[in-house]
Amino acid sequence: MKVLGRDKLVEFYKKHSDSKKALISWNRDAHESIWNTPQDIRNRYRSADFLSDNRVIFNIKGNNYRLVIKVRYQNGIVVILWIGTHAEYNKENFRSEK
Repeated sequence: MKVLGRDKLVEFYKKHSDSKKALISWNRDAHESIWNTPQDIRNRYRSADFLSDNRVIFNIKGNNYRLVIKVRYQNGIVVILWIGTHAEYNKENFRSEK
């Protein structure tokens, strides 16, 4: 997959250094993957949550952090929408349309 918005990951792990290894690993895995359907993601990431509009939420580093992406399956593109702490995530409303 082509991952857009990697700069958000770098900016985040510069502030939260303990997330760096996990985010680099996730980015590498996403880049090397081919996700044609949500099931392709589910097969690799059992804890991923799927929302409307092809958005997916990943637990990062033992659920300390959350990563929200949008997947364009037909184009092979992943767009990083948001990364934050679990507490910050709880303040957001990703369950509604964004």
